[in-house]
Amino acid sequence: MPRGSHSRTRSQDYHQDHHHHHRDGHYSNYERSRSRHPDQHRHRRGSVTAGETDLETDAKAYQHQRREQRRRRRSQGPTSDNEEGTLPPGQPLSAAALAKLNRENEIARMKEQRERRRREREEARIREREEARAREMEKERERARERGQERTRSRGRSRGGVASETRGAGWESEHERRKRDRQRERDRTRERSGRGYEPVRAAEEDGEEADEGRQQQQKYRENRRSKRVVSGVLMEEGKVGKPEKDENGYTGLRASWGTGSSILRIKQQAVQQAVTGEKLPWYKQKKKLLIYLAICFVLFLIVIIVGAAVIPRVGERKDSDKPTGNNNKPTGLDSISRDSIPADAPDWLNPFTWADTTDFNLTYTDETVGDLPVMGLFTTWDDSARANEHVPPLKDPWGDYGKRPARGVNLGGWLSLEPFITPSLFNYDRRLGIVDEYTLCQYLGERRCAETLEKHYATFVTEDTFREIAEAGLDHVRIPFSYWAVQTYDGEPYLFRTSWRYLLRGIEWCRKYGLRVNLDLHALPGSQNGWNHSGRLGAIGWLNGTNGELNAQRSLEIHDRLSKFFSQPRYHNIITHYGLANEPKMTKLDADRVIQWTEQAANLVRRNGISSSRTIIVFGDGFRGLHKWQGQLQNVDNAALDVHQYVIFNNDQIVLNHSAKVRFACESWTEQTLLSMDRSTGFGPTLVAEWSQADTDCAKHLTNVGWGNRWTGTYVSGDPALDATSPRCPTQDRRCSCELANAPPSRWSESYKKFLKMFAEAQMSSFEKGWGWWYWVWDTEDAYQWSYKKGLEAGVLPKKAYERDFDCDLSQIPSFSDLPEYY
Repeated sequence: MPRGSHSRTRSQDYHQDHHHHHRDGHYSNYERSRSRHPDQHRHRRGSVTAGETDLETDAKAYQHQRREQRRRRRSQGPTSDNEEGTLPPGQPLSAAALAKLNRENEIARMKEQRERRRREREEARIREREEARAREMEKERERARERGQERTRSRGRSRGGVASETRGAGWESEHERRKRDRQRERDRTRERSGRGYEPVRAAEEDGEEADEGRQQQQKYRENRRSKRVVSGVLMEEGKVGKPEKDENGYTGLRASWGTGSSILRIKQQAVQQAVTGEKLPWYKQKKKLLIYLAICFVLFLIVIIVGAAVIPRVGERKDSDKPTGNNNKPTGLDSISRDSIPADAPDWLNPFTWADTTDFNLTYTDETVGDLPVMGLFTTWDDSARANEHVPPLKDPWGDYGKRPARGVNLGGWLSLEPFITPSLFNYDRRLGIVDEYTLCQYLGERRCAETLEKHYATFVTEDTFREIAEAGLDHVRIPFSYWAVQTYDGEPYLFRTSWRYLLRGIEWCRKYGLRVNLDLHALPGSQNGWNHSGRLGAIGWLNGTNGELNAQRSLEIHDRLSKFFSQPRYHNIITHYGLANEPKMTKLDADRVIQWTEQAANLVRRNGISSSRTIIVFGDGFRGLHKWQGQLQNVDNAALDVHQYVIFNNDQIVLNHSAKVRFACESWTEQTLLSMDRSTGFGPTLVAEWSQADTDCAKHLTNVGWGNRWTGTYVSGDPALDATSPRCPTQDRRCSCELANAPPSRWSESYKKFLKMFAEAQMSSFEKGWGWWYWVWDTEDAYQWSYKKGLEAGVLPKKAYERDFDCDLSQIPSFSDLPEYY
């Protein structure tokens, strides 16, 4: 048995034995005694005071029982009764019996002491309550006397003059009488309180009632005076105003003017202010009241005027149910007539509803190709421009991409939103759950979504964008767009068709500056990867889930319409790459089913006129490993495998220090590219359509809105194989910080700028071992390491993409020992 169990058991046995003995022995004797002396027991029970408890009653009964036992022993003499505690007369008590008797006496004494202390505490509390009640009553009586005296003084001052003097003596005697009556009533109340009754404030109430009666009599006299006909003297003195109602809401005799009552009230108020020094509330001061009313009236007029000016602008819709979303009036609309646009024309065919009409053909037409509108396009085009002197003009074939690789950039975040590129579009309370284009438009609603997105389409990319791209020595542009530019489906909140005309205009601006186009269907129905840039973050619904096959068929229908449209002669020279699906997540999908769909889509596109001699069909590697594509899709003519290379999305690569990252780009990625380009070890033609020089994943919303990052060890994706719950910067400790990693270029050291440029040029050199590269992206709002434009401005990218200082000579890679490895 554990330590302490014996003592607990013995204590429990003692209490059980004692309880049994009490019930079987003493309690039975007590009952016999009670039956023989009922009157005596009733007398003791009836004499218990209010403070006694059941415990005291039991103790007294027990003592009585003991006395009865001793009395019987004396009267009966020796007995054979073996009850405990019964001994023959004259026989001394045993040691055990004596100890037990002492314990019982001690228990009784302690109970009596506890009861006495309890009664004393209770009496003290009662005395304290009575004293507090008496003090409170005295304070209340004092306050009542003071109020009565104040009213008396106020009435005496208001009467004033001779009348006050003649009535003073009688009034004082009456006041003294009432005061004595109230004092007698208070004395009676105090007597009742002393006898245990709850005190009643009769005297005070009587005094208050008397005061109320006097006030009513005073009001009655004032009302009578107010109902008198205005005297000529008052009229002559100019003291007559508009009719006033009395206290009961009635005007005086013959609609009397009430001037007497008004003057009396003014006098009384003046006397009260003079005596008490109190100020009237603002609503009783006529001047202040008028000022406040005037201010309220002016504010009301301002609200009405502003509302009249703003509300028509917000609700103004003359030609469509949707606003333009831009406060600037589109240009060029003077050249067309509103009557030339049918009344039932949808928004995408009605230039008067467009936010921007720059470089659009505004002549109305409902002509379509592949069931897609040509509205906005001019009928002629010119393919004579070229991006720079190192590439051919658009009208001439590009040649072998293996010998002349593409050097391009992505217009990411423009027609397919991505939160880290334009975080201002997702600047909402996190609890609203706005994390992608789907939830953004769902929250904004149709009208506000149209306003917000069209303004973004019109301003984020302009003609200057394409001019600057060409000036940077780039020759290709990859334009990501989403399927809702072509079609939307029931229940989807996406903005339908608006991005389509901006895509067409973007292609025409590429033509103007000799830039070739890589069409990238970035988002497919159902989402091909479940990432935010596919339109909707979450589950993959393409070739997966309940509607997986339905969405795969819808994707083929999208390509059917797109390929028919872009097979027109005007696109033969400019569209050099046609992407089927951006980043299908083949690590979560059935790889064989994805390959089957890719072959179906490629054959469909070719049948619709996308020529194999002019246009490369591009499909993604699906992150399954480049070597696994060896021997796949070899029957697709002029196709290229698209791989996206980043060190920061890999837990094993992000920990590399600065010099190791440069070396990795030169060695590992060059090796991967060469192996993939060899059909015996890989698919064959390979291009890198996405990469960046970012060395951390610290950019805001890069890993998703509100998510953490690998750099600081706060990245939790739900997939344990991908999570990073400990810092993954090169030092891999708590020094890892995103503060300096997200700093603007003005805070970058010269050594850090040297690293960024060398890292970028190492990747360019590596990827040009394949069919070329496209930097991700051209511009961002504040993710500086992801913007080609901002990198040019900061001097961390070559001024011309075809003129570089570093070409992966490993001997030129410095240690970068002066750079911290934790920011």
